[in-house]
Amino acid sequence: MAKKKKLPKAPRRHGLVAALRRRKLKRRRSLAVDILLFLLLAGFGIFSLFPLIFTVVNAFKPMSEIFIFPPKLTVDNPTLNNFYDLSFILESFDVPMSRYIFNTAIITGLGTLGTVLLGSMAAFALAKYQFPGSKLMSSLIVYALMFSASVTAIPNYLIMTYLGLVDTYWAVILTAVGGTLGLYLMKNFIVQIPDSLIEAATIDGANEFTIYWRIIMPLCKPAWITLIILSFQQMWGTTGGVFIYSEELKPVSYVLSQLVSGGIARTGVSSAVSLIMMTVPVAVFVISQSNVLETMSTSGMKD
Repeated sequence: MAKKKKLPKAPRRHGLVAALRRRKLKRRRSLAVDILLFLLLAGFGIFSLFPLIFTVVNAFKPMSEIFIFPPKLTVDNPTLNNFYDLSFILESFDVPMSRYIFNTAIITGLGTLGTVLLGSMAAFALAKYQFPGSKLMSSLIVYALMFSASVTAIPNYLIMTYLGLVDTYWAVILTAVGGTLGLYLMKNFIVQIPDSLIEAATIDGANEFTIYWRIIMPLCKPAWITLIILSFQQMWGTTGGVFIYSEELKPVSYVLSQLVSGGIARTGVSSAVSLIMMTVPVAVFVISQSNVLETMSTSGMKD
């Protein structure tokens, strides 16, 4: 019998080499794109830090440096006079500063707690239970996000007046708790929890509140931490608006906003106020930023 001729291996070798070259070229291109994206994002990140740096630097500038044009991101003669002037002005008020801090603590604490609890419980019901009107209610929640606070200001005021809650803490707290942003975030996070966990808990004899507190809340930790941060920032910056008139019930942000509106002579004081008002929310966000990013990346996956 005639022996079969062996096919030459050279073409196969050449094909393998070409494939390896293409793979290396692809890796090089991917690395170059990654480096380019990193540099681009780093540039945007540094640019976004300018307002923060400018606020911090301005708080320690003397008046002679604050009005320099173009503004500088450095301070030549740092001073604490802006903070001394702020403390002197606060001491001249009839209501002590401790009272304003207490009012802010009450409004921020109860408002944040109510937003998280009511938002998460309502989101659990909408995400995991089907009842007449549930789909319509979910759609209304999404549509409500389009209305700004200025649009709902008059209806909120009329409701609080009808309930007799104007000039109380509850007028500010309840209007914040009634927002739909927290409910929207929590619902889209709870939807992703497998129904099998709830069914297994039901078989074991757990009621709805036990399922909510022992299963849903631990699994939704990034979502409710994000909600705490967002609600805290909103309540921290509230001035009481048209709901609080008594000076003894005003929060800290109202007093500091009045100082800022004192004219050019208080420009240094307003810089110190801006730094103080910014420090607490930024610190809270930095501590829990990983949970915020996780929630934002998953909140729009399902509706």
